[in-house]
Amino acid sequence: MAAAQPIIVPEGVGALVEGLGFNRVHEMKPWELLSIGDIDVTLTPCHHWGARVLHDAHRGFGGFHLRLGSRSIYQCGDSAYFDGFSQIGESLPTEIALLPIGAYEPPTKREVHMNPEQAVRAFKELKAKLMIPMHYGSFRLSYEPVEEPVQRLRKEIARHRLEDAVKIMDEGVPAVF
Repeated sequence: MAAAQPIIVPEGVGALVEGLGFNRVHEMKPWELLSIGDIDVTLTPCHHWGARVLHDAHRGFGGFHLRLGSRSIYQCGDSAYFDGFSQIGESLPTEIALLPIGAYEPPTKREVHMNPEQAVRAFKELKAKLMIPMHYGSFRLSYEPVEEPVQRLRKEIARHRLEDAVKIMDEGVPAVF
């Protein structure tokens, strides 16, 4: 039953998911740690605006670092590049980093998503072992051509000689890391 599953959200977002029928909602502040069973979850800061519905002023936003034993994965949220990636990398050793590379030319011109070059910079600052790009190619969210994020990422990977450290997933094809 989905309602019994724990849901972890940034502070101020709980009411949105509680309204969907979830009854185990945990709201977190940046750098807060929550253990659920053997999994440690830390909410990390990010750079984004957090309005979710009409008339929202701002709700919390963040990324999530998950650790299970010696394995760890970091999903930075829907973030633009910001100077916090170095601190996250120093505080939370990361094996796999899921980083957005698309929607960097939005109609609003708000700086809320990172481009491929910034994603590689964030990856290096995080000191993660593997980067998996996300937030691109599914549907048009901004003005850049749909194929551009991966093209730019491939150039940046080659420029930094990170071919073995970045895995561009094929849609619908599972992978084990």
